[in-house]
Amino acid sequence: MAGLTDTRLRNAKATGKAYKLTDGEQLYLHVSATGGRSWRMNYQFGRNGQGKPAQKTLTIGPYPAISLKDARAARDVAKALLAKGVEPKPSDLFRKGDAARMTFGEMGRAWYKLQAKRWSTVHAQNVLDRLDIDVYPYLAARPITDITAAEVYAVLQRIVDRGAIETAHRVCQRISAIFIYAVAKGEVLNDPAAKLVIALPPVPKSKKQPAIIDLDALRQLMVDCEAERCRASTKLALRFLALTAVRANELHDARWSEMEGLDGDAPLWRIPAARMKGDKDRKAEEDGDHLVPLAPEAVAILRCMEQLTGDLELIWPSDRHPHKPMSENTLRALLIRAGYYQRHVPHGFRSAFSTIMNERCERAWRDAGHKGASPDRAIIDLMLAHVPKDQVEGAYNRASYMDRRRELACEWAQILMQSMWPPEVHMGQPIRWAASGPGRPRR
Repeated sequence: MAGLTDTRLRNAKATGKAYKLTDGEQLYLHVSATGGRSWRMNYQFGRNGQGKPAQKTLTIGPYPAISLKDARAARDVAKALLAKGVEPKPSDLFRKGDAARMTFGEMGRAWYKLQAKRWSTVHAQNVLDRLDIDVYPYLAARPITDITAAEVYAVLQRIVDRGAIETAHRVCQRISAIFIYAVAKGEVLNDPAAKLVIALPPVPKSKKQPAIIDLDALRQLMVDCEAERCRASTKLALRFLALTAVRANELHDARWSEMEGLDGDAPLWRIPAARMKGDKDRKAEEDGDHLVPLAPEAVAILRCMEQLTGDLELIWPSDRHPHKPMSENTLRALLIRAGYYQRHVPHGFRSAFSTIMNERCERAWRDAGHKGASPDRAIIDLMLAHVPKDQVEGAYNRASYMDRRRELACEWAQILMQSMWPPEVHMGQPIRWAASGPGRPRR
């Protein structure tokens, strides 16, 4: 189909109803009901609420102030920006001499490509998502040499205005890092974001995740949660999390291939280094697996789970998708239903284990006539996979003190599960309340 001509454009008149004259490659002239004429371009960028490509329209400018030739050139500039992952704006289409200047988006992607090699996959994706959402829509198409501190501050203020102050500080750091990289590459002379952090509200003190750290109250929590009607695998997962004090995501991704020696005297859960918290160097360490000694009470849970998921790769898969891990909200929801909203979260079992076992070990150490801190404090840190400042010492210690770690794991299981029913009791029980009858008892 032939494109528009100057003659056809001049003859475009008002008809009392808006219409458009198509030139090609998404460019068209929009004629309003009263005869106003403007160049527009349809394009796709980002995703809509349904996850599909978002359909958008770019207004290039009025005709005849912008000629057919200039409109086509502007369309080509817009398409070039889209090809680079940058959403075009009218102000970006007619700049003179910008072709040779690097945009902030181009510099940001070069910086990201370099830095992402050092980060874990999850962290790298988080950084990219934050730039895509909060920074690139406003700065990506701008030549990096033209960006001022005021422009950067406006980007940060939008984040502050929605109450995400900590995010604003992190984004400021990312923007500053991109400018520092640009300084090193000789593209700019200074970092306009360098001192903006002092113009942001201070980061609120982080709140500790709620955790019950009294042993009797924690036992009652286990009773209350296991009295709820839900799938046996959910109750067993919560009990296993409490016994091992691992991070919730480490439990969600647990695989049968990671369990060792379940029939022997020293059963062990070997969590691969790649699944542990930390940067890429930590995840790539040789012999960096986290070793979790399993008490008999933990092994008994796995024996029950073998009946449910023993033929799958994951021990605790999603109910709907056996190849995907259990949802991160499943255990939190169980705690909420049992009445522990804002009183205890899945991560709280780590705090409970640390607090209770450290107190017991310190008391036993003093009762034995020793002075100073108990050496078990460092061993408990190992059991929690806390990353030490001394990485060399950490790599050595992860495989050390296994006998004592196993003793502490068994002691924890015995005091926590004292007088608790065996895990087998949950097998085959109702998973929800009946639609008729007395229904769920009130608390």
